[in-house]
Amino acid sequence: MSDDLKKHLKDQNTWIRGLYMLLFSFLAGIADFVLFGVVIFQFVHRLITGKVNERLLKLGQGLGSYIYQIIQFLTFNSDYHPYPLGAWPRAEPKSVIKASDANQV
Repeated sequence: MSDDLKKHLKDQNTWIRGLYMLLFSFLAGIADFVLFGVVIFQFVHRLITGKVNERLLKLGQGLGSYIYQIIQFLTFNSDYHPYPLGAWPRAEPKSVIKASDANQV
């Protein structure tokens, strides 16, 4: 076994990041589950009222941004630790494009 390989295998920072990756993978699964609930509830709300729920828009945008932060961390594109070790993402929902407007674009 080469000295470089031994050095890399003993690097504590890599092992600690691996533990964080396990934690964030678990949290991403929970966030996916909650996001699925938001999607279903938003759909039902739209069927019943004809409007989208503004609070669910914000929650959905925040969850989407959070999952994106986790993916960035897991793929080594970022060293930023997502929530709960970092701040919850502050993302405003994008404006809703109505289906009738989308057909005109």
